[in-house]
Amino acid sequence: MTQRADASQCDGVVVEFESDDIRDARANRARTTPGSALIYLKGPKFLIYVSGALSMWGDRMWHFAISVFLIELYGRNLLLTAVFGLVVAGSVLLLGALIGDWVDRNPRNKVAHASLFIQNISVTVCSIVLMLVFSYKQRIEQIWDGWLTVVCYTVVIVLADVANLASTALTIAIQRDWIVVITGYNRGHLAGMNATMRRIDQVTNILAPLAVGQVMTLASNVVGCGFILGWNLVSLIVEFFFLSRVYRIVPALSVKPPVEEVDQVYLQRLERRMLQGMDAPQPQPLTEGNCNTSLNLKEITNLPLCFRRFRWLVSTCKDGWRAYYRQPVFLAGMGLAFLYTTVLGFDCITTGYAYTQGISGSLLSLLMGVSAITGLMGTVMFTRLRKSYGLVNTGIISSCLHLGCLLLCVCSVFAPGSPMDLSLLMPYITSNSSTELGGMVSQRQKHTYPLRGSSNQPLLPDRSSIHWTNNTVLFDNVPSDATPESYISIILLFLGVITARIGLWSFDLTVTQLLQENICESERGVVNGVQSSMNYLMDLLHFIMVISAPQPQHFGILVIISVLFITTGHTMYFLYAHKVKRKRCHDT
Repeated sequence: MTQRADASQCDGVVVEFESDDIRDARANRARTTPGSALIYLKGPKFLIYVSGALSMWGDRMWHFAISVFLIELYGRNLLLTAVFGLVVAGSVLLLGALIGDWVDRNPRNKVAHASLFIQNISVTVCSIVLMLVFSYKQRIEQIWDGWLTVVCYTVVIVLADVANLASTALTIAIQRDWIVVITGYNRGHLAGMNATMRRIDQVTNILAPLAVGQVMTLASNVVGCGFILGWNLVSLIVEFFFLSRVYRIVPALSVKPPVEEVDQVYLQRLERRMLQGMDAPQPQPLTEGNCNTSLNLKEITNLPLCFRRFRWLVSTCKDGWRAYYRQPVFLAGMGLAFLYTTVLGFDCITTGYAYTQGISGSLLSLLMGVSAITGLMGTVMFTRLRKSYGLVNTGIISSCLHLGCLLLCVCSVFAPGSPMDLSLLMPYITSNSSTELGGMVSQRQKHTYPLRGSSNQPLLPDRSSIHWTNNTVLFDNVPSDATPESYISIILLFLGVITARIGLWSFDLTVTQLLQENICESERGVVNGVQSSMNYLMDLLHFIMVISAPQPQHFGILVIISVLFITTGHTMYFLYAHKVKRKRCHDT
């Protein structure tokens, strides 16, 4: 009797996932095989790991460097960086479903090669443009009354955005589709590959920005651009070779549903929707309604090709979001997206707040290293919990751990040393009470770390005095003799943020594997594309929160709002887990 886990069925195609017992038996046989280490090094898993590491390293270097370059280009002003962030988030939000649909409709090797080529060439060309701008900036500003500079800025942002879209497509193709096929639909192997890829991502997230930052600091921005250019060209060749080899040695990767033409797909969808409105199942005599239907189809076929493609693009976006909504793991995916609306991470927002509270750059870098270690612990915990308690229960345990650690962040808001102005929570108090409360707050604001002699500085003030290193900000003019009277609040904050990463990454891996296991192969790309769009949408909300409340005295409110969003996300996952368990009980 073969031991198989429950099967995932879609469009009449059944995909069976092997149990852990079969996985362990196969692994034991592989260990006893002579030359197993060499076989592993030549195998698809190792090649995917190396290719993923090169891709992630390049992405992390580029994402860090482009932010620094844009700040330097625009006179140490954040305008270009803000525009770039808005363009990147907006493009993925709008085009996520289309990118995923493109991944679904094309052969796997063509999708991977095209995404890889577009991404690396876009970064290479963008690096060349940046090198020219940095080298001849004064001459460029004098051409066309300065409009050539605007053209260069636009080209840089557009190329960087194209590279990000191609990177999104490559991530969906490799980490959401190829890995599932390479593991042979084995849940244990799939969990192991997901965890390994996340560990690689965690390590590169720390080391890659440090590497390119050192090059830019010790040499110059031009040398930094050249370093990224050379890395992308070498990475393009190596990744292309490795992915081509993986595609050859895993025959299952070449098997995909047949691809239909664009116009044919759209017309079939439209005709199907119109026929759904007819009452009788038998062929009907010629009527005015049938004439209108046929006339509508004829009008559409007579439209110019560009209009028909535009109609198909809109239809594809709608169908992608509908496909995402009808997935059995919809609540789990939405729960993961809600976790992106938070200031409780090691981004420029939290690090900027840390500097206002007297945390030095060296200490903050150390804390980031510790957070990377806890993130790796989360990936290890995920594999062990999944094997012992199952995937759904792993998500529940990870959610509880994540929320429990974040309670420390909530406590930090009210702990000694917190600069939060409680009057912001009570806008309707009387003037006398406001005066008394203002006196209390003025005493607590002595804990705020002064930046320019003012007690009301934004989280990220004038960047003219800031060095950027690994997504942190280093202020030149911070008084070295000023220290807060109490570090309890900031200690609780970072203790909660660092420990919460264990549950966070375990939960992230849980939802990722749920999406991999439960989404049909024919919809794997489009659904994950919509998931990327949702992640970017919720990430935009947290920047809007900071724009609405930019002062250090507001940060406590942002922490509370972030915890509420995270709690909502985990509640969605609890509802999904309840539905799954109730369905299992009903089936048994």
